[in-house]
Amino acid sequence: MAERLIKLHQFPTAHGVENLSPFCMKVEVFLRLAGLPYEIKWTPNPGKGPLGKLPFIRDEDGKVVCDSETIVEHLTRKHDLKLDAGLSPDDKAIGHAFQRMLSEHTYFAVLYHRWINPKVWPITRETFFGSIPAPLRGALATYVQRKTLRDLKGHGLGRHAEEEITRRAQQDIAAIAEHLNVKPYFMGDKPTSIDATVYAFLANMWEVQIDTPLKAVVGKHKNLVAYCERMRSRCFK
Repeated sequence: MAERLIKLHQFPTAHGVENLSPFCMKVEVFLRLAGLPYEIKWTPNPGKGPLGKLPFIRDEDGKVVCDSETIVEHLTRKHDLKLDAGLSPDDKAIGHAFQRMLSEHTYFAVLYHRWINPKVWPITRETFFGSIPAPLRGALATYVQRKTLRDLKGHGLGRHAEEEITRRAQQDIAAIAEHLNVKPYFMGDKPTSIDATVYAFLANMWEVQIDTPLKAVVGKHKNLVAYCERMRSRCFK
């Protein structure tokens, strides 16, 4: 009987990171840290997901679970994972707060510098829409960029000038570096589930082979660069 694997549906990847979506990469890093076998189903269209977004998984029993946070919670319960067993309630609260910061604030700065920054937008356009026949390619790219800008403005961060967006992301990155300090992993000597989130976001700023202001900001923190190298070596080498 063939081994039943978790099927991870995520965007096709490019530019040197496992996934250009930090949420997709978060799930894959978590699967690696947890030692759970899986296979990737490359899914270019996020509309295939139950919530119209990626990632989602189909677990070994066929259950479909969407949203990266829900996926992590589901797999932790189902497999009785102990990644966070050594964390105190205070540790868990800190991890929760950083995860929310990255997912609900820093992410929008990453989004801006991928989809709106005029120096980076041509690279993003070619990456995601280059294989689509013209003239649909141009129309679809413009539609998605405009929708992204509406989302950014709806969030609030996108109403600011580029310099202010970068400055606020810089504060987030500095907070991550300050908390990490000299620890090998975000909460101590061993990786926990929060490392899946922290590394996925840092990799999408630092390891991605696209120059943005956020890449330069992360690069100024030697401990964050070392952390990315440590996590990559643990998870993907």
